[in-house]
Amino acid sequence: MNSNSNQNRAVITGASSGIGKATALAFAKAGVDVALIGRSPEKLQAVVEEAKTFGVEAKAYIVDLAKVESVKAEIEAIAADFAPIDILVNNAGMGYTGTLRETPLADWQKVIDLNLTSVFQCILGILPSMRDRGRGTIINVASIAGKTPFPGWGAYSVSKAGAIALSKTLAAEERSNGIRVVAFSPGSVNTPIWDTDTVRADFDRAAMLTPEIVAQSILHAALLPEQAVVEDITLMPSGGAL
Repeated sequence: MNSNSNQNRAVITGASSGIGKATALAFAKAGVDVALIGRSPEKLQAVVEEAKTFGVEAKAYIVDLAKVESVKAEIEAIAADFAPIDILVNNAGMGYTGTLRETPLADWQKVIDLNLTSVFQCILGILPSMRDRGRGTIINVASIAGKTPFPGWGAYSVSKAGAIALSKTLAAEERSNGIRVVAFSPGSVNTPIWDTDTVRADFDRAAMLTPEIVAQSILHAALLPEQAVVEDITLMPSGGAL
């Protein structure tokens, strides 16, 4: 338990690389304690060690968010262990390219499970403790693809549109409980998602946003005064959509 009651404490999913890692380090630099969730113990531990150099508490938790039926219980345990949680950043997700017509049901389910259902379950794991305290900020990392669907990115676009709708519904339901919800939709970000075997795209990665730029905006949204909330953020590379 943290002795400094003014110190914010955050849970970040998908924290071992990309936006999650950059957000973890931006939070740590700003004095926020961080509970980092990911699948790779080695990568996650490296981020924990780097976060600790800023003098905050940082801890790694290994969770496979694709196993959606066990996510809520695992997140509840983390919320209890790292209490009190002020901020939840749902960043874990996967990319997927392929037309809807050519998307196998198993692939569709995989994308929806990780990008949408696991987010829902992470929220349910942390929401009760936020409600008890009458405060909390939940930031769901969606994508511009959730607002402007791209052909060939069907399942991904649908999952991210779902994440935006989930954010808006949650905001409407929990506003009166002192809980702020942010739907965060970045344009293309230069992260390892472009190297994964479910993504086939040839974009100019130098023109993309960097994870660090995205992390700064997430930090800004998280640390706004409690009377204010940016409910919907669209952050684009200045050169426009790719």
